Amino acid sequence: MATTTTTTTPSPPPPPPSSSSPQTATSFPFPREYSFPPFFTRQPNLAIHHAQLTKWSALVLSYARHHRLFRLVVSSAAESELFHNRAINRRLSPADVREVLDFMRKDGRAEFVRGNAGAADGGAAAAAAAAGDVVLLYWRKPEEWAALVEAYVEETAQKGSVLTVYELTEGENTRGTEFHGMDNQVLMKALNILVKQGKAQIFGSEDSLGVKFF
Repeated sequence: MATTTTTTTPSPPPPPPSSSSPQTATSFPFPREYSFPPFFTRQPNLAIHHAQLTKWSALVLSYARHHRLFRLVVSSAAESELFHNRAINRRLSPADVREVLDFMRKDGRAEFVRGNAGAADGGAAAAAAAAGDVVLLYWRKPEEWAALVEAYVEETAQKGSVLTVYELTEGENTRGTEFHGMDNQVLMKALNILVKQGKAQIFGSEDSLGVKFF
């Protein structure tokens, strides 16, 4: 009696994932608007353009929070994945990038660095700051950072103690806090808020600043 042999055809491999919303090494979830070409073109209608700026602002803040970015160099930002979707070959123009950042500034979510600010970073960073080419990103406003630092001091019973700025941003004891590793310039803005509120005093030289909390 003959035996019938059945051959099983292997299933085709699954299709590759869509590349319209690129994923970074840390898989930032870009919003669906990022895959639409009109999102990268300045809309002529004022109401629509305002909505467009609002969405761009939300995207910049979400992206910055995800990657813990505290500042951008404006002149090179247009080439970053944030403003350039290579999958659909669309980018925001440098002028439009600056308009988005200025919109954020008016909303208290960004601040252009001027003059000597950032000089401690040296070299290109200082030159960019001097040229007004650097913007600080406030995915948390300085007031919010101030509240977080104050809460940390309360929770760790360090009122009356002196901490260096380095200890706050890089010390072992602050690991796990949101302000660990944050930009020094943003931290100083937060600490100065506490100074104005009579809750802190800053002293020392620029490279070894200390803070006493009350």
